[in-house]
Amino acid sequence: MDRIHIKGGSRLNGEIKISGAKNAALPLMIASLLTNETLTLENLPRLADVSLLARILGNHGVDYSLNGKRPGEDIDSGQTAHLTAREIVDTTAPYDLVSKMRASFWVIAPLLARAGEARVSLPGGCAIGTRPVDLLLMALETLGAKIDIDAGYVVATTPRGFVGGEITFPKVTVGGTHTAMMAAATAHGSTLIRNAAREPEVKDLADCLNKMGARIHGAGTPTIEVTGVAKLGGARHSVLPDRIETGTYATAVAMTGGDVLLKGAVADHLQEALDALAAAGATVSSDNQGVRVKRNGAGISPVDIETAPFPGFATDLQAQFMALMTRAKGVSRIRETIFENRFMHVQELARLGARIKLDGDTAIVEGVSKLRGAPVMATDLRASVSLVIAALAAEGETIVNRVYHLDRGFENLEHKLSACGAEVTRISG
Repeated sequence: MDRIHIKGGSRLNGEIKISGAKNAALPLMIASLLTNETLTLENLPRLADVSLLARILGNHGVDYSLNGKRPGEDIDSGQTAHLTAREIVDTTAPYDLVSKMRASFWVIAPLLARAGEARVSLPGGCAIGTRPVDLLLMALETLGAKIDIDAGYVVATTPRGFVGGEITFPKVTVGGTHTAMMAAATAHGSTLIRNAAREPEVKDLADCLNKMGARIHGAGTPTIEVTGVAKLGGARHSVLPDRIETGTYATAVAMTGGDVLLKGAVADHLQEALDALAAAGATVSSDNQGVRVKRNGAGISPVDIETAPFPGFATDLQAQFMALMTRAKGVSRIRETIFENRFMHVQELARLGARIKLDGDTAIVEGVSKLRGAPVMATDLRASVSLVIAALAAEGETIVNRVYHLDRGFENLEHKLSACGAEVTRISG
C-alpha cells in the first residue's frame, strides 16, 4: 500500500495547474447514460474515482475511450474521454460497485429515463457520516417513478416515463439536484426544482445537459426550471476547474509561506474560503490566469469558520483549514454543519502536535508554535490532504499512510507540490 513521505519546512513557490473537478466529472460521466450518442468530456482529471466510475458505467453499456491516459502524457493537461451508451445492457447497479463510490447511485435517474427500470444498491455506510438517498428518491417519485426497497436495493420503474412536476427539497442536496435535473431533462412536461443546490458543479452539469439538447434554466440559483425534451444527443464539454483542489493548495501556501499561482482556478467558485485565507494572513488575488496566493513573513491569524452549502465555506475544505489553524497565533473555532462525523482528522493532527478540542459540531483549535513530523493515517479523502498540509509545515519527517484516499480526489499531488519546492515523495508498496 502506497505512502507519502514529507519533509517539512519548505516554502512553496511557483505554479500549480488546477485539474478538472472530480465533483463535476462524476455526474457528467453519468449523464452519458441519457443518450445513445457520444458525450466527449475534456479536462477530465486522472483520479481513482474517475477510473472506477468508468468501469461501473461500462457495466451498463457505456463504451469508454480515453486520450491522455498514460501518466507521462502531458501530465498537467486533463484527459479527454469519449462515452457512448448506444444501448443500456444492464439496469442493475450491484452493491459491490455502488458501495465503493456513493456518487454511482446517481445512475438511477438516467437508467430510468432510458430503460424505464433500474435496480440500484443502496450505498451503505460512509466514513464521514450518513448521507441518505431519501431526497433523491423523493425527487424521482415526484416525477412519476414507482419505487420499492428490496434486500438493500432500490427497485424503480417509470411506467409512463418521467412526468414533469414540482420538487421542493427540504434541505439543499447536491446529489438530489443532480438527480432531479437528469430525470427532468427528458420528462414529459416541465419541472420546477425549488431549494436547489447552487454549487458550480450543478451549473456545470446543467450546461453540459443543455449542450446535449436539454432545456434547463436557473442552474446556480435556488430555483431551476426544466422543460423536458424527447431525446438528448451527443456533445462536447470541458469539466470546470476543481475548486476543492484550488482551496487545498491555497491553504498549503498559506501554511508554508511562499507565492504560488493556481493556474486556471476561478475565485468566484470558492470566495468564502479565499476570504478566510486572507483573514488568516495570506494575500489572495485573481485574474484571467487564475488565483495567486502569497504569505511572506507575517504569522497566521486565527479565523472562525462555519461550513455551509455554496456559496458558503465548503465542507470539503474544512479539514484543510483546520490544519492551517493549528499554527495560528490564537484560538479558532471551526463548526461543521454538513456532516456529523467529519472530524476524524483531529486525532491524526494531534499526533503532529496540534491542540484541538471537540465540542459537538465545533472544533476549538489552539494554535501552536510548531508541529513535529510523525507517522499518521488517512481516514478519508479530505482528512488525508489536511495531514499533508500540516506535514508541510512540521519539523522533521511525516509518513502519511493509506494514501489511496488521496488518489481518489487529488491528481498528481506529490508532483504538483514537489514542483513548487516541497519535499514530498511517494513510497510504493
